[in-house]
Amino acid sequence: MAETASLDALRPPRTSLRDKLLTWGLWLGFGLLLALSFKGAQIGDLPLLGRNWGNTSTYLRDYLHPDFSDRTTIAYYVREMWVTIQVAIWGTVLSIGLAIPFSLLCATNIAPAWISFPVRRAMDMLRAVNELVLGTAFLVAVGPGPLAGVLALALHNTGVLAKLFSEAVEAVDQPPIEGVRATGGTRLQEIVWGVLPQVGPLWTSFALYRFESSARSATVLGLIGAGGIGQVLFDNINSFNYARVSAIALIIIAAVILIDMTSAALRKRLV
Repeated sequence: MAETASLDALRPPRTSLRDKLLTWGLWLGFGLLLALSFKGAQIGDLPLLGRNWGNTSTYLRDYLHPDFSDRTTIAYYVREMWVTIQVAIWGTVLSIGLAIPFSLLCATNIAPAWISFPVRRAMDMLRAVNELVLGTAFLVAVGPGPLAGVLALALHNTGVLAKLFSEAVEAVDQPPIEGVRATGGTRLQEIVWGVLPQVGPLWTSFALYRFESSARSATVLGLIGAGGIGQVLFDNINSFNYARVSAIALIIIAAVILIDMTSAALRKRLV
């Protein structure tokens, strides 16, 4: 009997027919979605990559010979890359400061539904609007330059981080919070002593990841006049100076790799 009971305990739990049908329905729906989007995404035109490879190789020839001959120009590119990194730093820091209170207001285990629902929808709106659109709006407000990029990144990242932070808050263990409540702690003390210590490492990881993403986004924002290396890249593309474009691209790649390595080291130390 004991052996039979132990074997029963080792068997995986049985899935009900309703759950199986739901799983199959989801997979069928996913397959149908792929089929419906096949034509719209022009997946059938993939053979054109091989057919037009001769034209592509001609176009990319200058990219394979980056121009690092002018040291003064390269130093200018590096300075502009540093401007882009500064935009990413401030855009991320401001978004973290905004996302922390908004994430607590979004969390259904912290805030009542009449607060969390509208705040969540507001964060959805910030995430839905691309940084380029926000950057264009801020260009009108503050003029061309890095500040427009900082504000665009700050708003967009606030929506992203508020969602990630709130999901971490909703997944916390309740016993620490109940312990603070049992000692007569206020709602604020429950958050400070019961919630934040649990979500701190995960929040740090999310924030560092968004900084990496912001460094790439800040480059793109430069294309619309928000300062940094993106503007220089755009000017060289318009001038068909692809050897210089290649040099700029290599500088961007080196900066992104350095940011990734630094972020990984910080994550290991802080998380």
